[in-house]
Formats: sequence, structure tokens, C-alpha cells
Amino acid sequence: MVYTVHKAKTQFSRLLQQVAAGREVLIARGRNRPPEFRLVRVAPGTGSRLKPHPALARGMKLPPPEKLAAPLPPEEWGDLTS
Repeated sequence: MVYTVHKAKTQFSRLLQQVAAGREVLIARGRNRPPEFRLVRVAPGTGSRLKPHPALARGMKLPPPEKLAAPLPPEEWGDLTS
């Protein structure tokens, strides 16, 4: 069955029940538009939780957010500025 995004948002619980029952649920961005998305069930135990990157799992620390958002120094731009 094809639903619009609006209808899918208002009937999300019902759509989850349909998917759990084995029905195909397709979602389109608007009426008279082709479906772009498919709602599917993730099998239990198949990576439904995100795992940290191995380096982070070993205790590596991320730089603070202000460091991540800092602009690159001119010497790191190389040939991209010309």
C-alpha cells in the first residue's frame, strides 16, 4: 500500500502493525507521486543499535566541538584556493 508522508506520520503505529504482519508499506512525498521509501522491519539482533567506532571503544577522545568547527589553516587548503 502507498501512503503520503503526511498520512504515514498520522498513522505510524498502524503502519508498524502492517509491516509486522508482513505487508509492504511504501511512502511517497505527495499525492500522485511515485513512492520513494519503503517501511521495513529490522530482524531482531541485526544491528538495530549503533556501535561506536573501534577507536572510540578503545578510549580515544574526540576533540571539543569548538575545535571541530574551527576553519582549516591556510596551509591545509593547498591547491583548493586557486
